[in-house]
Amino acid sequence: MKYFTISALLCCISIGSFAKDDIASKHELFVTQLIKQQTKQQISVQKSVSSILTRYPEQIDTVLKVSLDLHPKQYKQIMLGALDAEPVLACNVIEHFLEKEIASTTELVKIVVEAEPAYAQEILNSAILHDPENMEDIVRVAILTEPLTSREMLSNTMTSFPERMIDILTGFVKAIPEQVSQWVSYTFLLFPDNGEEIVKTAISSTNEKHNQEIINAAIDAGVDKELALSAAIDSGAVITSVNDAN
Repeated sequence: MKYFTISALLCCISIGSFAKDDIASKHELFVTQLIKQQTKQQISVQKSVSSILTRYPEQIDTVLKVSLDLHPKQYKQIMLGALDAEPVLACNVIEHFLEKEIASTTELVKIVVEAEPAYAQEILNSAILHDPENMEDIVRVAILTEPLTSREMLSNTMTSFPERMIDILTGFVKAIPEQVSQWVSYTFLLFPDNGEEIVKTAISSTNEKHNQEIINAAIDAGVDKELALSAAIDSGAVITSVNDAN
């Protein structure tokens, strides 16, 4: 009896799996036919994806998969079409494309953030989790694409990934070196015990014309004057005299 019960249960599970696979296949076939039909009618891939997802937003994974299978070179248009239909799904869209490795992480981040800047932080976090080795470049591209929320983005990203403070600060400084004093000040507010590390990172990430600005910002933020100067010199900064800083 026990053997029969287990066999019956396994049978039900198998039938359920086949049923799910069958439903998924039918959905995929349906979407494939829709896209092909609209393509024949000279409807762009972007508009096709947008119109389908507007009607069937729950089918986003299937629509993205099918459209990419049919038109892999038009991945940008596919992404934009999906975002046109459902902006709130920006993270789902970039995660799907990141998993497919259809293009570089930075290129995908740029496309999605440009299309939906309101979701820049969520997009940035998704990209970092997928490709942590390229965090510095991902941050740089995100901030260059959506500079209006730079302070919030720096704060939120450092709060989410505190162990990668150096990479995040480096990305921000390289993206907009003209605002280096702000990046130093904001970072110090989050990491008040890492003044020396913050100065060294900022000095190393930009050119010498910003050295004095970085030192002053660090001192204003509460870093000991001698410590700030020492950290700057250790990172290659040329300081004419101690009196140059504040």
